[in-house]
Amino acid sequence: MSNTVRAALVQATWTGDTASMVDKHEKHAREASRMGAQILGFQEVFNAPYFCQVQESEHYSWAEPVPGGPTIRRMCALAKEIGLVLVVPVFEVEDAGHYYNTAAVIDADGSYLGKYRKHHIPQVKGFWEKYYFRPGNLGWPVFDTAVGRIGVYICYDRHFPEGWRALGLAGAQLVYNPSATSRGLSAYLWKLEQPAAAVANEYFIAAINRVGTEPYGDNDFYGTSYFVDPRGQFVGAVASDTDEELVVRDLDFGVIGEVRQQWAFYRDRRPDAYQGLVTP
Repeated sequence: MSNTVRAALVQATWTGDTASMVDKHEKHAREASRMGAQILGFQEVFNAPYFCQVQESEHYSWAEPVPGGPTIRRMCALAKEIGLVLVVPVFEVEDAGHYYNTAAVIDADGSYLGKYRKHHIPQVKGFWEKYYFRPGNLGWPVFDTAVGRIGVYICYDRHFPEGWRALGLAGAQLVYNPSATSRGLSAYLWKLEQPAAAVANEYFIAAINRVGTEPYGDNDFYGTSYFVDPRGQFVGAVASDTDEELVVRDLDFGVIGEVRQQWAFYRDRRPDAYQGLVTP
């Protein structure tokens, strides 16, 4: 049975300040709504530059509370106005010394549904994230939205299969993976990992990457954002590797049931045999 959701994502260039970056994404949200989109996701820490290429305390200033900060409040109002589910990744401060790489999920009526905090925090050249972020501590939530069951996994998380599976077991139909990935070491994995995760877990994935150059460190974000279906096939064309782009695609959630009948991975799992995997 067809259950088509028109989904969107944005890969964006850095504008130079938070205010103009938020303005830009609001314009993209309004355009997505005009195109009939029902859900839209932004890139990792969308309202700031990717400052983790350096380790400088001044960058804690980008953080704000979730949901009480100005960006999430504004996005809640926007979602209510245009009737669009939003996945909004920001740098979160909970209280003194507690900072997270977070994505808020907002329903089409403007209600704040909750947040996901990035679990896996890298600390390698160009990605000094442990300087800024604590590991996520809210588990693997799946949010019941106006369009279906939505999960979030953030950037470096994608290299770890356990969270993808946890989201599938919790009933996710579409998982947004907002990222900040520059050309180099992991570029060749970009079009491999998320399609493989979509196949293994039998749901849709929205893979979002920043695009263009930014002021901190030696970086060049290569975009190529996409949607991939539960068979591991790209839904429409992959986005540009150089230009900002709003990607809107129709996703048939009915395919999820078909695939899970054809490939009974959930039936054939052997959790009784996996206990050693959680032993450090």
